Amino acid sequence: MINSTLGNQVDNSLVSNAFGFLRFPLNFQPYSSDAEWVITGVPFDMATSGRAGSRHGPAAIRQVSTNLAWESHRWPWNFKLTDRLNVVDCGDVVFAFGDAQDMSDKLQAHTEKLLESGKRCLTFGGDHFVTLPLLRAHAKHFGKMALVHFDAHTDTYGNGSKFDHGTMFYHAPKEGLIDPNHSVQIGIRTEHDSDNGFTVLDAGQVNDRSVDDMVAQIKEIVGDLPVYLTFDIDCLDPAFAPGTGTPVIGGLTSDRALKLLRGIQSLNIVGMDLVEVAPAYDQSEITALAAASIALEMLYIQAAKK
Repeated sequence: MINSTLGNQVDNSLVSNAFGFLRFPLNFQPYSSDAEWVITGVPFDMATSGRAGSRHGPAAIRQVSTNLAWESHRWPWNFKLTDRLNVVDCGDVVFAFGDAQDMSDKLQAHTEKLLESGKRCLTFGGDHFVTLPLLRAHAKHFGKMALVHFDAHTDTYGNGSKFDHGTMFYHAPKEGLIDPNHSVQIGIRTEHDSDNGFTVLDAGQVNDRSVDDMVAQIKEIVGDLPVYLTFDIDCLDPAFAPGTGTPVIGGLTSDRALKLLRGIQSLNIVGMDLVEVAPAYDQSEITALAAASIALEMLYIQAAKK
């Protein structure tokens, strides 16, 4: 289920022939590891409606993350991540080429097994459809959740499609996976149904209101439910993330996104993903670097609780 390209391991502490995200050790037996958080890649973009290419997102995020690995701790945090959090990267989910159902089944089974073994999951897409099987796995373990969703699009479009990266949050409430009345969608700036229960903080108000004000509103809406956090990189303005399939101008700065993430660290976040990096449309790895930095911030807000 997990992809290994290592071959024979070199038994030498000074030599390694493969690295995961942020040079975390690659671990192809994550279920029995002592890791608290496990990173998984999902190289899938068959549900894309715009430009394809996000199947290469996990590799791009991992590759550029080496630029973040030299710091002993990430600014503005005052501690080293690995002093508080045990993280491994288990590689990519392997599924039958061209088979969206097989991907969905394999990703859900892998995630369920991680959760059953006491791990938490940070997943790299791939297009945003991958969040639906992730939600199914998390709901089996945690029950109905709140969703905190960063995006340019609400992805609540009920077009009847089974595999579509714009329909996950149409299907998820109907399946009882999330409670829209306790869920928040942040950075939206495209057409959407405003009468489906979700609280939408559109990009205009997110850019104009104070971070503290928005964080207080998010906490009030979410309450004490377990939270699934999903971040579509097109939430950022294309100036900060050009390498994505459906870019929309007028989005968030990377600075504002990071501040919002730091603000919600006290929420009971039980699972996280970052999706829709499409490196073929990137310039100077701007998008991949933004994604890697946001993913690192996601891990820091977990470590900060310890």
